[in-house]
Amino acid sequence: MKKRLLCLTLALLALMTVCLASCKKETPQFVPPAFDANAVVGDHGVAEGTNGYSVLDARGVYKVGVCGVVDVQGDKADVWFTNPAENTVWLKLRVQDKKTNEILGETGLIKPGEYVQSITFFEAPAAGTAITLRVMSYEPETYYSRGEVTLNTVAS
Repeated sequence: MKKRLLCLTLALLALMTVCLASCKKETPQFVPPAFDANAVVGDHGVAEGTNGYSVLDARGVYKVGVCGVVDVQGDKADVWFTNPAENTVWLKLRVQDKKTNEILGETGLIKPGEYVQSITFFEAPAAGTAITLRVMSYEPETYYSRGEVTLNTVAS
């Protein structure tokens, strides 16, 4: 009887060890965002105020240029997302549904002195949809966050 109890105890310990080892949660690995293949170096020539285009100061950490009027044409919209040359951060733009936070589209990273004219949507927002333009900034090479800026607007 003692021998059976000992075998049962050892079997349960082995089973618990296997379960604990397989249930161990792994820390997700950070995957750096890719650079935008459509990034262009230079000045796009869009005047301040055109389609709500303006250069915003993110609390003195960096500046960003973007159109606040998001005129959706099919699955794209011209946003003229710009990382001014004087910045020391990489930028990325994400468009989200304001109510659900669903990601509707995003750019890749752009370096200082680059811009992306258009964003292609995974799912284009209908006219009148409340959206958030989320600008995320990263330190070069380390990808540490330098903060983010959000702008609320409506797709047109």
